Amino acid sequence: MDHELLIAQAAALTEGCPHTVANLANVSALIFQEMDRINWAGFYLMENDVLVLGPFQGKPACIEIPLGKGVCGTAAAEDRPQRVDDVHRFPGHIACDAASRSELVIPLHGSGRVIGVLDIDSPEPARFSEQDEAAFVRLCQALERTIAAGR
Repeated sequence: MDHELLIAQAAALTEGCPHTVANLANVSALIFQEMDRINWAGFYLMENDVLVLGPFQGKPACIEIPLGKGVCGTAAAEDRPQRVDDVHRFPGHIACDAASRSELVIPLHGSGRVIGVLDIDSPEPARFSEQDEAAFVRLCQALERTIAAGR
């Protein structure tokens, strides 16, 4: 996958658009379309210290994830990316889709705090590389600027 192209496409989709939910919907669709060997891509957004399902592509998912629970809740609570090669070995993993084997979660920030996470799942063990993680951190940083400009 061409990370630079994906980031540029995401920027083009969101540039000048002040609508956060619409931007997250388009970016999740873009990731799901362009990234191979994944079965879910989307966002969870923080509401009252709980991650709530936001725009996504894939099978129906868990609606609420408490901070510190599962891969998404851990990424949000610790404010750091989580790249998990085998979700079945992750303590407290929340299995929304039993087919998922690996996961990449990147915190999303606004107003100096975590406001959500980007979550990408794969049915393939060890699907995500360090390069994937670094690229999606950059993609989320670009989204954060769009979100800040829209508020």
